[in-house]
Amino acid sequence: MGYLKIDDRTLVSKTSFRGGGIEITLDGLKNNTYDGGKMTAYQNYLGGGMLGAIGNDCNVSDWRNDKFLVEVAVQLSQHLHELTNHSDDEWESATFEENQLRPTSAL
Repeated sequence: MGYLKIDDRTLVSKTSFRGGGIEITLDGLKNNTYDGGKMTAYQNYLGGGMLGAIGNDCNVSDWRNDKFLVEVAVQLSQHLHELTNHSDDEWESATFEENQLRPTSAL
């Protein structure tokens, strides 16, 4: 799978220094296999200026066992990381890989 143009598929995008989320449409992918499908990436604020790992969800049944959709989730997560990562902040300047080692929530 090549790079997915997230901006062209974005339905909702709300981000801030406290994380946020993105929702995309899966319409038209893989010969319309996922029409009606939506996927999200979300990031929670852990406190102290630190953002948690980026999580994903999708309304396609058993999506975590679909290699293609897992690749879409990774690209969507990396896109969200680019939106919330600020190089001038000690916690938010973590690489995507470093960020994904954190918990998704402070609970």
